[in-house]
Amino acid sequence: MKTGFQSSLTKDGFTLKLWRGEGVCMLAMSVEEPEDDFVGFAIERKPPGSKHWTILKNRIAFDYPKDDKQPVDGFRNYSTFEAPIQKFRWMDFPHLVKPGDYTYRVTKMHMPADGQLVNGTLIELAIELDPVTHAGFLDIGFTRNFASSQAFIEKMGNPEDIDQVGKQVIPGDAKDGLDFEKLANPKGLYSWMAFQAYDLLFGFLDEAVKDEDVTVDMLAYDFNEPDMLAKLKQLGGRLRAVIDDSTEDTDSGEDSGHGSKGSAESRAARELEETAGDGKVKRTHFTNLQHHKVLIQRRGGVPCKVLCGSTNFSFRGLYIQSNNVLVFDDPDIAGLYGRMFDSVFEDPSGFKKTDLAKQWHLVAKEGKPVVRICFSPHAHHELSLEPVKGAIEGATSSVFYAVAFLSLIRKGGLTRDAFDRLMDRPVFSYGIADKGAKTGKGKGTLEIHKPDGSVGFVDFKYLAKNAPEPFRREWSGGKGINVHHKFVVTDFTLPTAKVITGSSNLAPSGEKNNGDHLIVIEDQRVATAYVIEALRVFDHLHFRSVMQEAEENAPKGEKKSAARNRVLKLQKPKAISGKSANWFESHYQPDSQKEKDRRLFSGT
Repeated sequence: MKTGFQSSLTKDGFTLKLWRGEGVCMLAMSVEEPEDDFVGFAIERKPPGSKHWTILKNRIAFDYPKDDKQPVDGFRNYSTFEAPIQKFRWMDFPHLVKPGDYTYRVTKMHMPADGQLVNGTLIELAIELDPVTHAGFLDIGFTRNFASSQAFIEKMGNPEDIDQVGKQVIPGDAKDGLDFEKLANPKGLYSWMAFQAYDLLFGFLDEAVKDEDVTVDMLAYDFNEPDMLAKLKQLGGRLRAVIDDSTEDTDSGEDSGHGSKGSAESRAARELEETAGDGKVKRTHFTNLQHHKVLIQRRGGVPCKVLCGSTNFSFRGLYIQSNNVLVFDDPDIAGLYGRMFDSVFEDPSGFKKTDLAKQWHLVAKEGKPVVRICFSPHAHHELSLEPVKGAIEGATSSVFYAVAFLSLIRKGGLTRDAFDRLMDRPVFSYGIADKGAKTGKGKGTLEIHKPDGSVGFVDFKYLAKNAPEPFRREWSGGKGINVHHKFVVTDFTLPTAKVITGSSNLAPSGEKNNGDHLIVIEDQRVATAYVIEALRVFDHLHFRSVMQEAEENAPKGEKKSAARNRVLKLQKPKAISGKSANWFESHYQPDSQKEKDRRLFSGT
């Protein structure tokens, strides 16, 4: 079976399913009856128009060299034909994704005797990884959120002091961003870190700068990205902007925050007014925050394209946090955002009373995803949050979510109640929430909610201190949150799939007091892209949670440090290793989390 976003094939009880993500292919595998000597999968990839296969590599092996000539360094040193992937899901990020079929070969690998690997059943399967989500209508991009990762260390050249290098990547204080000198090496570091979100944002601005018939309207919350400021200044009088001016009281009695005189936002506003002209830049915080992150293109005064989503125009927003950007190339959707901007620009205090703030707005076109949009602030938070609650509670197959600041959704909140009840329902779900809300364990703790109802905790500083061999010490990503997404996906495998996203934190207080937008998109292709992003972030965090739990739950009498010092290796068959179970057996326990995961994504 092959569609525009998935492809699958079964052979000799072995199933391979490919899923299209944004710049990524997710491979899902399942084996009906795994043999005792089954040790994982070897994966090869061939891009469009190529005759050459690339063998994917693994960081982890069955055994590591014991001499100094080949030290264990954590790089992807091992061909998956000698170090198979012992997972039933794998994500591949091809370099510079282009239109056309990407073909994958996945081979079952067996180890009948110690050190002897034998190829088993092979499946070859293709999928289109078109870089544009819906050509002529919608393109979605995600940031990498790779600052705390082995990939970041490799990108930086495997430095001895990754913490010191990390401090040179982003400013230590947000107010210093506009003067911060970006690292020149490695080349392309910042576009790599911001991934597709970078391409969409700067592509949007470059397009406007080059076309003198285009004007740009901007709504900004965090703003300290110097390259973006430079692009906006090039627009001159073709720019209008609304920038947040919220403040916070400090112990000294002085104001801090975006509205303070020394903030990057205040400085950007002053500089943009100089280039755009008097009255072109305004400040507001509505009742609490101007929380939109929006750019609107107009041609001849008519809105034609809009960029929106969760990504702040800042160093952390683009280069550290996990975030998403949406670009709608549609006059009707751009028109809604244009009307919202005009109303806010003229009278932000009166926006709550406008028809724009009192209803959901439907855009439905033949052959395109159905889109609904809701703008805040509005008088009653139920207007925007009831549909979110309804989508979560109405899901029959799966729910995936990544929501920053879930703690803002107090007990009794519509969406908070719906999230909590998920754990007691027969619906597969993964959840990620920054600023721990359920248990309150540790200020700023990140929670991962698993399908079995358990909650794991993630401290980004943990692997900066306690990376197990062969992994290397990671940078924690600096001060601030690392997961900033605001999205929910329901029933992505069904025609009724929905994505709920935007800039809103899904909290009652925000819906009544903040300038924000919520978007509902009914489309399986879009839903699949967001699910793969949720899984990418979840897997990245779950590894950290497992390592922390291993140390915290070390057997009595065993030093805590022993857990962190364990060497991670691939598992040999139990007949060779002497272990009580093979690596794959936990994925076949009836009704277990791992079994449900394997079956859901492989479609078996």
